Amino acid sequence: MEKTKKIKIFIGIFYLITVCLFLYFFFSKFSLQDLTSYDFIRENRSYFFDLKNSNLFLISIIFLVLTIIWVFPFLGFGSPVALIGGFIFGKWIGTLIVIFGLSVGATFLYMFGNYFLKDLIREKFLDKFQKLEMKFKKSEFIYLLIYRFIGGIPWQLSCLLPTIFNVKVNNFFFATLIGIIPQIFLAVSIGSGLEKIIDQNSEVPAITDIIFSPDIYVPILTFFGLILVTIFLRKVFYKN
Repeated sequence: MEKTKKIKIFIGIFYLITVCLFLYFFFSKFSLQDLTSYDFIRENRSYFFDLKNSNLFLISIIFLVLTIIWVFPFLGFGSPVALIGGFIFGKWIGTLIVIFGLSVGATFLYMFGNYFLKDLIREKFLDKFQKLEMKFKKSEFIYLLIYRFIGGIPWQLSCLLPTIFNVKVNNFFFATLIGIIPQIFLAVSIGSGLEKIIDQNSEVPAITDIIFSPDIYVPILTFFGLILVTIFLRKVFYKN
């Protein structure tokens, strides 16, 4: 028990140091003013597109690896990666890369939690989610798939909670891969739409031009429709 506690403390300290170092080196290269500058975004869009067109495979692999690292060990969530993926790679390739990267990262996080944090997670959340245990025992993959699709739980926690139910790693991976497709596709579509708007406007476009662009409002409206569906499904799925 004492040894496990020491391992958890070591991992926590290592994670904190890693995040701090990343943030230090990142913001030593870019300021917040740069990151929010329209000219900076437009210029780097051209840079990334030239880079992508010259070696699509290499850039795809790099982005895939960074997506995995973003989820584990950095505990990032899907929306920022999906927007960036759509911005750089477009709707279809971006969706494939982001979904695969998030699924692999989430699986690594699940495996980590299953090995190091299982007892802690059971202690904190078993009472609240105990009713789901019987559902997962009936059909592990199907209920995992529904669980990933409806969401409603912070991404990082949603990757760790299945440790309570001892789900198989391959079921977790494929349920995540399939279950997150709708929301990730819509977020990637928004990122791709933003890229098109920036490409067509040398100056900062009006907010109305952005909102009323079909490449933006169609996926946003669909996304809100998806939210309403998942809210209804959550009430059924998490019902006691």
